Amino acid sequence: MAIEVNGTSIETTASGYLANLGDWNEDVAKVLADAEGIELTDKHWDIIKYLREEYYNHNQNQPMERQLLKDMGKVWGSKPTSKDVYKLFPLAPTKQGTKIAGLPEVMRKGGY
Repeated sequence: MAIEVNGTSIETTASGYLANLGDWNEDVAKVLADAEGIELTDKHWDIIKYLREEYYNHNQNQPMERQLLKDMGKVWGSKPTSKDVYKLFPLAPTKQGTKIAGLPEVMRKGGY
C-alpha cells in the first residue's frame, strides 16, 4: 500500500503504518490522520510529539495508556481521562496515535 503526500508516494504496511519510519513528517501525519478520519488539533499534536519522543529518546518505548495519561497531565496541567484521549484517537490513543506519529505498529494486547 502507499499514500500520496505532496506528490510523493510513501509506502505503508498492510495495516497503514509507514514502511520506512524516516518518511514521516508533519504533512505525512496529516495525511495519515485524514485517512483515519481525524482532524489534528494541538492536543493531537501533543500526543504525537510525546509518542515520538518516547520512541526515539527512550529506547523505542511505546507507552501504555496509563503512562500516556499521566504524562499528558503534566503537559496539559490536569490529567486527562481515558475518555478524553479516546475522543482524540477513537481506535486507541497508543495505537492509532502511534500510526499517525509514524512509528512501528504496537503489537501488544490491551492498552491500559
